[in-house]
Amino acid sequence: MGVRKRERAEQIKEAKSQVAFAKLNNCPTSPRKMRIVADLVRGQKVELALNILRFNSKEASRKLEKLLLSAINNYEQKNTETSVEEAGLFVKEIRVDGGMMLKRLRPAPQGRAHRIRKRSNHVTIVLGSNNNTQSN
Repeated sequence: MGVRKRERAEQIKEAKSQVAFAKLNNCPTSPRKMRIVADLVRGQKVELALNILRFNSKEASRKLEKLLLSAINNYEQKNTETSVEEAGLFVKEIRVDGGMMLKRLRPAPQGRAHRIRKRSNHVTIVLGSNNNTQSN
C-alpha cells in the first residue's frame, strides 16, 4: 500500500472508531408503533435514552432498550481504552424502516376474504461520541 492510501485508511479507521451502530432486523412490530418510541430517544444522551426506554410502557421500548445496550457494547469493543461515561455518547441517528410483511387471510361476510398484513420493521441505531463533535 502507498503512503497516502495508508494515511487515508488510518483517518477513516479513526473516524469510524468514534461511531458505533447496531441493527435489529425483522422485528415483529409495525414500523408506525416503533417510530413513536424511536422519536423519544433520537438525539438524547445514552444514559437518558436508557432511562426513557426502561420506564416506557410500550412493548417496542423493550426491544429498543436491548438494541441500544448492544450499540453501547459495540462502542466499548471498538474503543477499549476509553470508558463510555467520559466519551459522552448520544443517539446520533435512529432509523425505523419497513421490513417483511406476512400476508394472512381473514374470513369476511358473504364468503369473501380480507387480507391481514402483519408488518415488521428494521431498526438501526447509530451512536456518536460527544468528545469529538465540535460544539457551536
